[in-house]
Amino acid sequence: MTTQRKAVSLISGGLDSMLATKVIMEQGVHVEGINFFTGFCVEGHTHAIRKKDRAKPKRNNALWVAEQLGIKLHIVDVIEEYKEVLLNPKHGYGANMNPCLDCKAFMVRKAHEWIEAHGFDFIITGEVIGQRPMSQRKDTMPVVARESGAGDRLLRPLCAKLLPPTLPEREGWVDRERLYDFSGRTRKPQMALARKFGIEGYAQPAGGCCFLTDAAYSAKLVDLWQARGDREYELDDIMLLKVGRHVRPRPHFKLIVAREEGEVRFLEGYRNRFVSLRTTSHPGPLALVDGRLEEGDEALAAAIVARYSKGVRDSRVTVEVRQPDGESREIEVEPLSPERIPEGWHV
Repeated sequence: MTTQRKAVSLISGGLDSMLATKVIMEQGVHVEGINFFTGFCVEGHTHAIRKKDRAKPKRNNALWVAEQLGIKLHIVDVIEEYKEVLLNPKHGYGANMNPCLDCKAFMVRKAHEWIEAHGFDFIITGEVIGQRPMSQRKDTMPVVARESGAGDRLLRPLCAKLLPPTLPEREGWVDRERLYDFSGRTRKPQMALARKFGIEGYAQPAGGCCFLTDAAYSAKLVDLWQARGDREYELDDIMLLKVGRHVRPRPHFKLIVAREEGEVRFLEGYRNRFVSLRTTSHPGPLALVDGRLEEGDEALAAAIVARYSKGVRDSRVTVEVRQPDGESREIEVEPLSPERIPEGWHV
């Protein structure tokens, strides 16, 4: 009897990793999934908060993929370890704050550590040559294999025929002829393969779920670091960057202003950590103060919050200023008119 080989597959929640896993499962290999939680890919988070996004799926796509394939999924928290990848990427950043090549090498390295600890034989990813400009090029794929320590235990089923044979192929654990030669940014071959496997309802490809690839999010992250004078961050910091309108009228503080009811409810959960402002004379948003308020700043912050309230056309608006310990007081301000909010204040 031959020993059933075991592989762990990096499950992002996208179609590619789903197909790569299915291709290897079809060859009789026992596959389990692994998903690394960095904090920068919280699928469904903003969709669940914002009213305009409520029609979008609120599922965790990695869990959904595992359920569809009938495999076990291991979710591993790497928030602290990932900080070094983000802050000091050996290979630099992509178009925004995305350290894609270092990130891929990190994920594969963690997967390699996992298979060593759990007695698995090799690693699967859904990478396709030419699909990502930084991490999925023919010249960078060997870099990931080498720097991760996985070497030829790393198998990319969707483009394996365009790469040198790996250990699982040479040893006959998988049949190379039943692997694929996908390349480029087109998703037509993947979609055709999905139809062949009867896979439906998968997440539509849109550049992945990583917020670090988003220009607006990256700008807010850089602004946060510059204001604080260091590049430390916690999970709450990176979650708050995804929510609200961010306005920085002074270098030492910014306002996170809710744009709708769902964001108000979310920000309410942070009122015991931040000074918060809310209009009481007119319907309006909740805003958190990230930073410190110096002399004159409280009135300015209140005027900005009043500008986003129903009292924007009135001469006076009452704003409640609440401290994290619950102590509060009300002040009257003239709403700041839209024309008086400089473009440079919007982060």
